[in-house]
Amino acid sequence: MATLHLMVGLPCSGKTTLARELETRHNALRLSPDEWHIRLFGHDFGEGMDESDQTKHHDRHDAVESLMWGVAARVLVLGVDVILDFGCWVKSQRDEFRSKAHELGANFKIHFTDVSAEVLLERLKHRNASLPEGTFHIPETKLKEWMQLFEPPTQEELE
Repeated sequence: MATLHLMVGLPCSGKTTLARELETRHNALRLSPDEWHIRLFGHDFGEGMDESDQTKHHDRHDAVESLMWGVAARVLVLGVDVILDFGCWVKSQRDEFRSKAHELGANFKIHFTDVSAEVLLERLKHRNASLPEGTFHIPETKLKEWMQLFEPPTQEELE
């Protein structure tokens, strides 16, 4: 039976690094929205964005994730593991993917990359300085804002 592996954590927590390791270990399809988003729309997120720019970026990102879920669902039905590198910052998102996986007859596993705020901010500085392929420049103020929104998974969710 295929497994939906859901990556959970904030930017710079190591989700994509772990997702790449899992991709190899499980012969799985890895789907990372930032990589697709940048190939389709370029680097449309960063410093100096107004509300309209942010809305456009988020709408595009939602569309990319929706397309990815369609691919993921088909691949799971075919019996191949899928890794969704979506972040899933709130419990309701994680519950939704757990439910979708079970509806398809797939197993479900959360991989939570939990690091301190200090480590996240330090990694962000390095990431923004080098901007590895498939990543967005993220203003520090945005990451701090997102830290306040993030709902870490409970022990029950991780079991």
